[in-house]
Amino acid sequence: MREVAQQVEAEKVVALGGGHGLHASLSALRRVVDDVTAVVTVADNGGSSGRLREEFGVLPPGDLRMALAALCGDDDWGQTWSRVLQHRFDGHGEMKGHVVGNLLIVALWDLLGEHVDGLDWVARLLGARGRVLPMATTPMDICAQVVGHDPERPEEAVSVRGQVAVATTPGRIIDIQLDPPDPEACPEAVEAIARADWVVLGPGSWYSSVIPHLKVPGLRRAIAEGDARVVVVLNLGAQDGETSGYAPEDHLAALLEHVPGLQIDTVLADPGSVPDTALLESAVASAGARLVLADVAVAGGGPQHDPKKLAAAYARVLGDVTGSAPWR
Repeated sequence: MREVAQQVEAEKVVALGGGHGLHASLSALRRVVDDVTAVVTVADNGGSSGRLREEFGVLPPGDLRMALAALCGDDDWGQTWSRVLQHRFDGHGEMKGHVVGNLLIVALWDLLGEHVDGLDWVARLLGARGRVLPMATTPMDICAQVVGHDPERPEEAVSVRGQVAVATTPGRIIDIQLDPPDPEACPEAVEAIARADWVVLGPGSWYSSVIPHLKVPGLRRAIAEGDARVVVVLNLGAQDGETSGYAPEDHLAALLEHVPGLQIDTVLADPGSVPDTALLESAVASAGARLVLADVAVAGGGPQHDPKKLAAAYARVLGDVTGSAPWR
């Protein structure tokens, strides 16, 4: 038994996302399930990841690195390697801003010539409690159509390209697409979803980390054709730029607009981040799902998920095999 009193036995969980949101989700899931797989976005074009992507033509490693760090155990070995993996170089030279884990991952890719093998070797080194896979086999860019990007032309839609630009754009995003539009899904990720009991979407940057997975045809088909129940974890607040002004029900609506027909089992939200519970309950019911309200936020902090609280919520959701009614 780990840190959480309740552990879910024999459940296979696949978590889709990237960045800090996926890190929080994986930090929670590794506490309650033994079979967890992260399927990670590969569209980052900024910082250390963007530099390595441009120089070596590889998948951007940053979100993959964060997912591996989240799956490290709480013992000395796991926490030491997690810190090493996340260590960012300072200074004034060419190494400034690079992250140790990014360099390690790219080095293994260079030596082994295969993305999944390289990530599996890093996971073995760390003693990671789970597997990390890229969502696709080639790098990609996110392209968004944004209304109001130019204040002088508030009704005009313009195209914004690149994960960093999409995540920070002014205006209202009305659509996102991937370039290339039909990237090949990582076969191991498709296989993991096909055998999963649960698929977790969110939390995270909605348009630049969560929804892009569902724009990859192979992943979307695997979710639609598989037996896994889908859990949507809503963010604790709107994100400046891509979801400015969004209420919780707006996040859910955006997801369903981009992926019509997505079958959702459960929507998980923190009650402190829900201004109008009735509106969210109505939106969730319209999606054919049940609403779970649970305290999952860091106490007294910013809009961050607490891994132990989130783990407790996951244990209850994943352990409820009936899914018969919402609970609070």
